[in-house]
Amino acid sequence: MENLDTTFSALSDPTRRAILARLAQGTATVSDLARPFEVSLPAISRHLRILEQAGLLNRQKQGRVHHCSLAAEPLKDAADWIAAYRSFWGQRLDGLAEYLKETE
Repeated sequence: MENLDTTFSALSDPTRRAILARLAQGTATVSDLARPFEVSLPAISRHLRILEQAGLLNRQKQGRVHHCSLAAEPLKDAADWIAAYRSFWGQRLDGLAEYLKETE
């Protein structure tokens, strides 16, 4: 459960979600990832560090350039957790629909 907490915490920030969306398209350098945002490079580096600690980002260094890629396994775990609740609420809403039909 701790890994889910870390994953959802990392996903709670819109900048980090945007970075992950970009990485879903393929590997990018830190400069590429920073370009669309109006924040400092150190701020982007902090976001990347949080994503890396959550296991959502892989980083490789080639010379002075850092290349980042998406590590999607934690997202699958989060999606599985959400799917269980989607099923729960689907059953509840189906029951409510049935009840409303019966009371008409």
